[in-house]
Amino acid sequence: MQLKPVAVFDSIDPEVFKKEYYEPCLPVVIKNLAKDWPAYSKWNWDYFKQLVGQKKVPLYNNVKSDAYTPINTADDYKTFGEYIDMISSGPAAWRIFLFNIFDHAPQLINDFTWPEHLMKGFVKKYPMLFTGGASSITHMHFDIDMSHILHTQFCGRKRVLMFPYQEQYKLYRKPWEVLSLADFSNYYIEGKVDYEKFPALKLAEGHDFILEPGDTLFMPAGYWHHMEYLDSGFAMSLRALQPSVTGKLRGAWNLFGMRSIDTVMKKTVPKWWYERKEKRVFENAARVLASN
Repeated sequence: MQLKPVAVFDSIDPEVFKKEYYEPCLPVVIKNLAKDWPAYSKWNWDYFKQLVGQKKVPLYNNVKSDAYTPINTADDYKTFGEYIDMISSGPAAWRIFLFNIFDHAPQLINDFTWPEHLMKGFVKKYPMLFTGGASSITHMHFDIDMSHILHTQFCGRKRVLMFPYQEQYKLYRKPWEVLSLADFSNYYIEGKVDYEKFPALKLAEGHDFILEPGDTLFMPAGYWHHMEYLDSGFAMSLRALQPSVTGKLRGAWNLFGMRSIDTVMKKTVPKWWYERKEKRVFENAARVLASN
């Protein structure tokens, strides 16, 4: 993989952000965007446990999906309080994603400001909390709704690997899904990435960096991302629809067309469907390799 750091600013002028990052769809980290929010000093494990500790939440482990795994299927359930106790006691490869904590504790919405000076179109019904224990992994994927995202890390550090959408065939994207067939777990350790099985990965151009507490990452629509929790921590994502009709339609198709078809095929002919998609993955990668 051909990796470089992401651009980082303490703060950024809205016009600079719009012209140099938002419009060309390039990622950037803004270190001080969230540090004036009450949430930055107020939100912690004890506070969340007090507010929603009794709510049952879905948990996800580090195992990659296979032929029989529907997208976003939980691996276990615990109360949020039990989960916090578990990940606070040491490394625990369990995470929660797409948890709308604001449905259960609506007062939290007053603890941050929607950054509409940077971009418009926020889906204000769905701010989402993402949490993970140290060593937990979010495997390589792009977000199905094709929204732009501002992802703020409040607690703990995460190592992030990102690629533009157009690198999809070099990343061995599975057809009809938003996932990569390749395993990027501990990709920063020599020998962990299987270049023998997935040689096109050597051509993929992307970014490798660490998100620190207080950092806000602008992740453009369709960007591939793989995240590893170096510490137990949590982050919040604010999603904004693309301004173009084309962008909105692509997200709608992914959500209601592509995903529905894939789910039906996984339920009816899982082995055949998986093998068919796997064959296409390597055919796409071979074409990329042949053209370079």
